Amino acid sequence: MANSIKVLSDKCVGCGQCAGACPFGAISTLERPEQFKLAVIDLNKCAYCGICSQTCKFSAIELKKDASQSSVDKSEYRGVWVYAEQRRGEIAGVVYELLNEGKRLAKQLGTTLSAVLIGDGIKSKAQDLINRGADKVYVCDDPIFIEFQDDPYTSILTQLIKKEKPEIILMGATNIGRSFSSRVAARVRTGLTADCTSLEIDVETRNLQQTRPAFGGNIMATILTPQHRPQMSTVRRKVFKEAKVEEGRKGEIIDCKVDVATLVNRTKFLGFIKDASSNVNVGDADIIVSGGRGVGKSEGFKLLEELAELLGGAVGASRAAVDSDWIPYSRQIGQTGKTVAPKVYIACGISGQIQHTVGMSSSDIIIAINKDASCPMMQTATYALEGDLYEIIPNIAKEIKTIRCND
Repeated sequence: MANSIKVLSDKCVGCGQCAGACPFGAISTLERPEQFKLAVIDLNKCAYCGICSQTCKFSAIELKKDASQSSVDKSEYRGVWVYAEQRRGEIAGVVYELLNEGKRLAKQLGTTLSAVLIGDGIKSKAQDLINRGADKVYVCDDPIFIEFQDDPYTSILTQLIKKEKPEIILMGATNIGRSFSSRVAARVRTGLTADCTSLEIDVETRNLQQTRPAFGGNIMATILTPQHRPQMSTVRRKVFKEAKVEEGRKGEIIDCKVDVATLVNRTKFLGFIKDASSNVNVGDADIIVSGGRGVGKSEGFKLLEELAELLGGAVGASRAAVDSDWIPYSRQIGQTGKTVAPKVYIACGISGQIQHTVGMSSSDIIIAINKDASCPMMQTATYALEGDLYEIIPNIAKEIKTIRCND
């Protein structure tokens, strides 16, 4: 039986509350000869979420869902998993952050923390994950996984989930994580919340409260997956602190049998070209000098690059600067770019809209340089310098050079 929804005309009073509540704009009201209007549902837009039927005070909307899409037996699902992303044998930094957060969630739930490691000749890295807090590490080691490709990685992780039934799965919101987390969620018929900035547990229901920016970053939405398991989230790097290393920590390493015949691969890996646009990765830098619309021109970023070089840091940018083609997208920081947490973040000509600050608010020290003393970045900065960045930055650079000469 497919999902179905209909308005019961004998109960509908045309009040319009359902239309206002529908997040997909699928409901409108039409005039009818009787006293009241009638709600009409556009099935091409309807997602069968049930919000309208819950909102209706007159029980005038009847929703029937496909039994195959009904809630699962949640008691069968236990354990917190972290996907241990790696490339060429190097574990991604976000994995250690997720292990730290996963350990906290697992403790609240009274369950175990596991990592899933997929690659070729990768088993030697399993102990590193145990040292960072994993109680178990599932290792899927085969030459077919030598390079990341959506099809085989999706298939093996899906097989493992269906067999072991974890309660929660955390993945990095990286290029790889974003590429196949949605495919896995679709295969196991569950929800996925992307780019989370906070994760909490409702201990009574065991629901994962997944908070992320919504509506262009203007609000923070908390999302639940109450009827399905596992609960899946992707998290950007630098949102959580890394798990500390406990050398010699005990844990279980589980070798997963890989049946290559079940792993259909529709693509061919041709090669990997490393981004050489910057000597310092903005995501790893302890000091970032970032420019926004207030820089005014692409030449202005040369000034920022000189300061960053003096400080041993990297250059970042707001979306406005990237959209103006002043600097490559690889430097973009914010909701649609990278999330960073440097020791020092210098914001030059950046107003500080939430779409940008969500990507750098975890910085230890924020220094803002702007002509507009009332802009959000100047208000939230640790140190705010009001004035023209083309006058202030050269003076800062001059002082740094003077101090170094005196040393």
